[in-house]
Amino acid sequence: MTKMNPYLNFDGNCKEAFDFYKSVFGGDFLFVGRMGDAPGMEISEEYKDRIMHISLPISEHCTLMGSDTMPGYGQVLNVGNNIYISLHPDTKTEADRLFNGLSAGGKVEMPMADQFWGSYFGSFTDRFGVNWMINCEPQPAK
Repeated sequence: MTKMNPYLNFDGNCKEAFDFYKSVFGGDFLFVGRMGDAPGMEISEEYKDRIMHISLPISEHCTLMGSDTMPGYGQVLNVGNNIYISLHPDTKTEADRLFNGLSAGGKVEMPMADQFWGSYFGSFTDRFGVNWMINCEPQPAK
């Protein structure tokens, strides 16, 4: 079954926003990664502490996720591109099906590929201007 989560983008104040959301929803962050933590990427000092990814469970079925943009690397935050719908299918086959179907006629930002954090991930804007992320986490061996 595919899960759906909101994914919010910020311009350098993601951690501040998520600390606020945590004060309202409670709970603990599942993950906090900074841009400077990414292996093999040369990040300027001004962006190293920006949030690459943060996640806060807000219910059993929903996790609020977010990151900061990096304007010096071509990412500019505008109202409209500050939120993605993040889908979490169970298999790579389903991830590819959703990615190929929803991105048809749209603009691919990152093609589906295995990522350094362990997930199979891709992102795009569909032909109606809606931003999507597909993130398939590896399944444990049975």
